[in-house]
Amino acid sequence: MLVGKMEPAAFERARAHVTDAVAPILDAVSRPLDVLQDTIGEGKTLLALREENTRLREERDRLLQWQTIARKLETENIALRELLQFVPASDASSISARVIGDAGGAFARTMILNAGSREGVRKGQAVINGSGLIGRIQEVGRRSSRLLLLADLNSRIPVVIELSRARGVVAGTNGDTLSLVHLPPDVLTEPGDRIVTSGHGGALPPGIPVGVVATVSDNVISVVPFVDPSRLELVRVLDYGLDGIIDFNDIRSGSLN
Repeated sequence: MLVGKMEPAAFERARAHVTDAVAPILDAVSRPLDVLQDTIGEGKTLLALREENTRLREERDRLLQWQTIARKLETENIALRELLQFVPASDASSISARVIGDAGGAFARTMILNAGSREGVRKGQAVINGSGLIGRIQEVGRRSSRLLLLADLNSRIPVVIELSRARGVVAGTNGDTLSLVHLPPDVLTEPGDRIVTSGHGGALPPGIPVGVVATVSDNVISVVPFVDPSRLELVRVLDYGLDGIIDFNDIRSGSLN
């Protein structure tokens, strides 16, 4: 202190020399501390980033789940809107059902529905979607039922040509088209004629769209159905309160005409 008071300039020079001499030591000592602090800071940053990534992944998974649900609901809404395109008569009630099984094969074209007698489904009822007739109920259990498709070889549906009102029968062929048979001999039909149910026999109501005539050749009339069974998900089972049973022997003999 006395030297600093007596010779301040010399003291400052001496202090500067001492500081210069000690500075490398202080720098070497301080570097690990800085590195440690930087490491701690980077660790905190990485931990925060990891937590943020975890949170973002959880949000992504939730969004993907909601996206899947939204797409499923959108598909169901489209199917339901298509299902409601055909409006049955006001005296009919309907039961919505889902196709839960395809029992089709080389000799049978049927499907399983998730509605049965518990929901009011009965044998012989018409099954439709928004495009038209799909088939009729063949068997009924308590919680399920079997749908006989129009394409099945055992399917026979009394129909009329919409414009001429000529009666006939649409028969299944186990193929993509149906066969229009038992028309009166003097009836002329051509491609594009719409075919609808006639209601004859008391099993199905009249006026349900069935298909359109595709080809006419050598007394063979093929009909393309309005409904593609391979794309069925939701259907409507119509209850008109009809108890009539079609006699297949009468159909094959042509007495329905």
